[in-house]
Amino acid sequence: MRLLLSTLAFLAATPVLAEPPRVVADTPVTASLVRQVMGEGAPVQVLLPQGASAHHHQMRPSDARGLQEAGLLVWTGPELTPWLDRAAGSLADGVAQLRLLEVPGTHLRRYGEDHGHDHDHDHDSTDPHAWLDPANARLWLTAIAEALAAKDPDNAETYARNAARAGQRIADLDASLQARLAPHEKASLVVFHDAYGYFTDHYGLRPAIAVSLGDASAPSAARLSAIRDQIAAAGAACAFPEHASDPKLVRMVIEGSGIRMGDELSPEGGTESRGPDLYFDLMGAMAQAIDDCLSR
Repeated sequence: MRLLLSTLAFLAATPVLAEPPRVVADTPVTASLVRQVMGEGAPVQVLLPQGASAHHHQMRPSDARGLQEAGLLVWTGPELTPWLDRAAGSLADGVAQLRLLEVPGTHLRRYGEDHGHDHDHDHDSTDPHAWLDPANARLWLTAIAEALAAKDPDNAETYARNAARAGQRIADLDASLQARLAPHEKASLVVFHDAYGYFTDHYGLRPAIAVSLGDASAPSAARLSAIRDQIAAAGAACAFPEHASDPKLVRMVIEGSGIRMGDELSPEGGTESRGPDLYFDLMGAMAQAIDDCLSR
């Protein structure tokens, strides 16, 4: 009896830590950053299915239900996933949200800031692929940790510690990619859609020539003709197809040019294993594909 009473007294004096909030993320990239902060086995639901387009997806009823039952929604913003905007604007009471593109200090660029972009595009629109600048990803880790801590104060120190550790990993990765891509600063690239400006800006590469626009919409015949002229003028060395997109369009614009075809790129992480390390795998694979093609 004395042992039982002692045990009960110990349990009563031991603080009960709250369960971590259930998090919904828009894309695998966002989920990767959240899982880095929350730790292994974090309860994170990813709305974007494997192989789907971030720009043109349509949520399923089960996704909408999961969103209403979540504690926190972490998403890039309607600039990337317009299909999520309405649901995010009508969240149930108690569901917090973090829009990463609105985190103070995030480096944002607008379409049309470089000569590799089609001038028919809306120059006032924000390029939402901001995770391809590692400085943004590091900043977002801290914002995610703070949003989680607001929902789960008992684990605030853990979130902050994990965010700092992941931020250092990104800094180390960034340094290695800088060294790998430095020899290619004057090379011109052709890509499927206008998603790579943050990456090329950050690593000092020439702006990529995009076959399709920033929302990955199908290019017109006039655009394809203009891209061929642009490629010839730039002396592009390599072209890259993109995951879940038709490689025939890229092959079509480089036909007869002698440009080498590189490996498939996946700026939204569609080819990487869905786990905490997806962000690191995505950035490393992109740098490797560019380096491998340009080094031939």
